[in-house]
Amino acid sequence: MSQPGIPASSGAPTGLQAQNGAASASGSPYTNGPVQNALMSSQVSVSQGYNSQLPGSYPHLIPAKTLNPVSEQSNYGGSQSVSPLSNYQGPGQTLYRPPVASNPMTSSIRSGPVPQMPLPTSQNPAATPMPSGSFLPGTNLPPPLNWQYNYPSQTNHCPRASSQPTMSGNTNLTGHQYVSSGDTSLQNNFMKSGVPSNTNNGSMVVHNSYDEIEGGGFLATPQLTNKNPTMSRSVGYSYPSLPPGYQNTPPPSTTGMPLSSLNYPSGPQAFTQTPLGANHLTASMSGLSLHPEGLRVINLLQERNMLPSTPLKPPVPNLHEDIQKLNCNPELFRCTLTSIPQTQALLNKAKLPLGLLLHPFKDLVQLPVVTSSTIVRCRSCRTYINPFVSFLDQRRWKCNLCYRVNDVPEEFMYNPLTRVYGEPHRRPEVQNATIEFMAPSEYMLRPPQPPVYLFVFDVSHNAVETGYLNSVCQSLLDNLDLLPGNTRTKIGFITFDSTIHFYSLQEGLSQPQMLIVSDIEDVFIPMPENLLVNLNESKELVQDLLKSLPQMFTKTLETQSALGPALQAAFKLMSPTGGRMSVFQTQLPTLGVGALKPREEPNQRSSAKDIHLTPSTDFYKKLALDCSGQQVAVDLFLLSGQYSDLASLGCISRYSAGSVYYYPSYHHQHNPVQVQKLHKELQRYLTRKIGFEAVMRIRCTKGLSIHTFHGNFFVRSTDLLSLPNVNPDAGYAVQMSVEESLTDTQLVSFQSALLYTSSKGERRIRVHTLCLPVVSTLNEVFLGADVQAISGLLANMAVDRSVTASLSDARDALVNAVIDSLSAYRSSVLSNQQPGLMVPFSLRLFPLFVLALLKQKSFQTGTNARLDERIFAMCQVKNQPLVYLMLTTHPSLYRVDNLSDEGAININDRTIPQPPILQLSVEKLSRDGAFLMDAGSVLMLWVGKNCGQNFLSQVLGVQNYALIPQTMTDLPELDTPESARTIAFISWLREQRPFYPVLYVIRDESPMKANFLQYMVEDRTESALSYYEFLLHIQQQVNK
Repeated sequence: MSQPGIPASSGAPTGLQAQNGAASASGSPYTNGPVQNALMSSQVSVSQGYNSQLPGSYPHLIPAKTLNPVSEQSNYGGSQSVSPLSNYQGPGQTLYRPPVASNPMTSSIRSGPVPQMPLPTSQNPAATPMPSGSFLPGTNLPPPLNWQYNYPSQTNHCPRASSQPTMSGNTNLTGHQYVSSGDTSLQNNFMKSGVPSNTNNGSMVVHNSYDEIEGGGFLATPQLTNKNPTMSRSVGYSYPSLPPGYQNTPPPSTTGMPLSSLNYPSGPQAFTQTPLGANHLTASMSGLSLHPEGLRVINLLQERNMLPSTPLKPPVPNLHEDIQKLNCNPELFRCTLTSIPQTQALLNKAKLPLGLLLHPFKDLVQLPVVTSSTIVRCRSCRTYINPFVSFLDQRRWKCNLCYRVNDVPEEFMYNPLTRVYGEPHRRPEVQNATIEFMAPSEYMLRPPQPPVYLFVFDVSHNAVETGYLNSVCQSLLDNLDLLPGNTRTKIGFITFDSTIHFYSLQEGLSQPQMLIVSDIEDVFIPMPENLLVNLNESKELVQDLLKSLPQMFTKTLETQSALGPALQAAFKLMSPTGGRMSVFQTQLPTLGVGALKPREEPNQRSSAKDIHLTPSTDFYKKLALDCSGQQVAVDLFLLSGQYSDLASLGCISRYSAGSVYYYPSYHHQHNPVQVQKLHKELQRYLTRKIGFEAVMRIRCTKGLSIHTFHGNFFVRSTDLLSLPNVNPDAGYAVQMSVEESLTDTQLVSFQSALLYTSSKGERRIRVHTLCLPVVSTLNEVFLGADVQAISGLLANMAVDRSVTASLSDARDALVNAVIDSLSAYRSSVLSNQQPGLMVPFSLRLFPLFVLALLKQKSFQTGTNARLDERIFAMCQVKNQPLVYLMLTTHPSLYRVDNLSDEGAININDRTIPQPPILQLSVEKLSRDGAFLMDAGSVLMLWVGKNCGQNFLSQVLGVQNYALIPQTMTDLPELDTPESARTIAFISWLREQRPFYPVLYVIRDESPMKANFLQYMVEDRTESALSYYEFLLHIQQQVNK
């Protein structure tokens, strides 16, 4: 094990371990392909990896097969025009680099005695099949109907304070960290083997491991790194020194998305330092008078109608107001328990899950951006300075995570906002729980990558039949100038059926040139330098191609789909730079690697047994991990009327930090609603902001530890999430445990740091910090429970359980979650045992939300849900921010035939009515009204038979009920106040989310009415209990 300051012989710290990607035999972490031998030879030439003669350039180093220079020959089929290279070693090989094996993961998975990658579909480090009725891994003998919250011993520890930092694979290892493309040879350029690079404080500045990306290491003053001349030379890129200045930069305009502003702490707040910090707590933590409502005990059998008529707000932590006004907005960062139990024993007793839900890259109206040469971080655990640290005096601050005392750097003494010297506690970094830093050069291992967008289109007969190419190409043409990027933006296109077609868009060509590769067994890239081109330089050719693509394949008879080989080709094309791959697929892949067979039995759809939730091949997961290593994320658009095995295909997005979009039965004529939905969602997808080559790390106060992650990413080391792309619509969740008693602690903090490259080529770090009180009694734990966050975390856990065990296990565990926590409350908190189902006010909606989860597409039984639709719903649970997950689980019902301006809100001079939210029960419907169901991705307007003439004529534009069209999906814009109000309300609902909910107007006798009624969570269905029956079942179990 190397000592700090003494590099390991290979220039990489040894002993790093991976949770989800195993370390290789030499102990170095999974980069983007194994280093060929344990020690890189010392003759690593500067020309490896990125060519240093061209600062910031990304030469296409895609090799591999030599083509005969036959002019204008467009078919590279088989052996006729290809001379095979005997030494070709598969994807990722470049002319200058040590070859990367065709499957970089395999060598690192199978070699060495380090913890190996478990590789189930779950991201859970200990995802073994578990006994029914408990979500918790690692316990051998849990009671059959109990949730066990004593977590596995193999946890990912949060950083510890330590006076002697050691080179271990833990969080406190890392130096100033950056995400490299994973180019092993590049990482070794910075330090020849055996040549230590010293800086003033003896720490090792060279970062050549993925764990050293976002922060960790022992530098107090990052700018020392610039004294390493080797680094700046071999990157071949000079970074201007950024002037210290602060600006509030509004985010780029997001089309139609006026997301709620960060009006939590608005702008810098003046405050006095005294009440802040764990050692200056003025408000008594047991000041329960802040929650008079919260102390109510409710008998749900008597008061079951507890749904508020306005959107449910998250609970406010019981903190001193000076601390709370600086706290992180719960839309970005929230905890399942706003009062953290002192010990794991107390947490186990409460039977509630402890975890965090994050929406880290959310579009924000106000985001303080700091440009400074010094980013102040704790020397021990690398926490970023934040509002919850305490200043011992002007020159010293105490970390709120590991309690180390750090010096305040000289530059930090000056506050550019107030132009006052000696007020470090008034700096923006200490006044905002959410802040973004412009990262200096030591947060980079290579120049920031250019934005690269590659589109991969299925053009088989089935695909052409759906007509999707018209929509997608038109959307691209409309939004080409709005793609996030700069003068370096690159774009490319691949189409495929049983062969793979590339398009040369070289400057100077009169029209795009199509190159066909028919050898799908051994895919290669013809003319790599002309396939990904600079968008500005080749814009006319790109536009020509997009206009002609939909017509090129109209007469095709090709029915086969070689998706796997097409993805391999796309990966090879993108791996030198990284970027975003957008794949459009319309059927089950049938040819080449990754070919799949149909597994769905139509007559067994409803049974909970033997449904295929696991992938049938590991090809897509392995390819996704290769993509992740090269900073490529894959977004999958599945437009299919038939079974396409999304359980297998979805892995390509899940492990590469991409997203899945699903349009069942897409057809340009037969299903115009889906066409409209794809068009709107593509517009958002193509124009929203994007972060490239990102990593995220979550730190928490000493004593707490994180052990399981949920979302789309790859866990690169114990707690570093690799996100080749990060988008503003993705959510994440983590599960936690209390590892050491927090008895001496009154406050704990959690901090997420997201390091990414913006589309403009800037390296940025977005930091969110959340502070919560610690409590010692069970009553206070229940009092601070956040029922929405708990339901969201349980949904994530239930998806994992469905995949690793079974759907029925997951359903049992959800029900037991309610029974166990309410039993704990009854036996340990309530003094007098009264009949009924007694619940604390904070959990009054817990049984309702769990019942809604049981009826949600992911977990429901006895319905005719298609398997791909169920898998897609599960993908959404794992990847959606909490606010959207809750809406799809428990929709909102409104009566809209009597909208008024009473209680309306005003946004941009528009008046938006705010009708009350109704319970999801048929009891709330009446035949003389019209009711709107907002289920997140779909809006349904049910019009009762006796609905008033006023609504029919003034809103729907028809004279009587019989004239309402059977397939009405739009409201006419009429010149009436009723029409204006209804349309304003529906538009407002749509604008608040990144996906586009289609609207169906439903008559009483319409076949769509069954779909409307299936969202009535509180009513009985053939296969599920009503809310009242469910409460009786819970009561029976609790009172046993």
